[in-house]
Amino acid sequence: MCGRYTLFASAEMLADRFGVDAPDDHSPRYNCAPGQSLPVVPDDSNKMTRMEWGLVPEWADDNSSAQINARGETVAEKPTFRDAFERRRCLVPADGFYEWVAGHNGKQPHRVAFADNRPFAMAGLWTRWTPQTAQTGLTEFGGGGPDEPEPQETFAVVTTEPNDLVAELHHRMAVVLSPGEEETWLHGDVDEAQALLNPYPDDEMTVHKVSTRVNDVSNDGAELIEPV
Repeated sequence: MCGRYTLFASAEMLADRFGVDAPDDHSPRYNCAPGQSLPVVPDDSNKMTRMEWGLVPEWADDNSSAQINARGETVAEKPTFRDAFERRRCLVPADGFYEWVAGHNGKQPHRVAFADNRPFAMAGLWTRWTPQTAQTGLTEFGGGGPDEPEPQETFAVVTTEPNDLVAELHHRMAVVLSPGEEETWLHGDVDEAQALLNPYPDDEMTVHKVSTRVNDVSNDGAELIEPV
């Protein structure tokens, strides 16, 4: 699975790498976590936009079933992801991701990245979900009235079988796209997109142990990616 990742590349680097404008308020992130508003590149825009990590299907009554990952093997059939896979794919920029391995002293986090820490794209799906209309409290006229909810944009990271490097840490890994595959993922048909859901070769990737401080989502600093 993919449950935490890093994105500390600068806005200029991201704009150059993905050919789109990065968010004006972009800042380095060393502990991107579910429920946070994070930059993605959707298929219908020429700029990065922030979405909440945890995909909520458009038909859901509430966000209690939000999913952070979507299995690539079943993404075309599962109702939660089927529509998004057909028409709402996105790139999830990252420059590394974390996995945990159980040990004698608890779970030890590891960071997986390219040797040069270059940014890359994970395959993602997104939705535009509108919460059910909520009832507000009393108005100045003494009555209650519906409060029109704002649509919320949410995303999930697609996962696949691990390559040999990640297999030592976990039985799943994020689908990492090569630069030449990104346009196909965004705008190809479902068969073309499905063909991309394979583990990324491990010959350019590295892994090292990092501090357990990454376990706490409130920690977010460069020290989190240092080898221990």
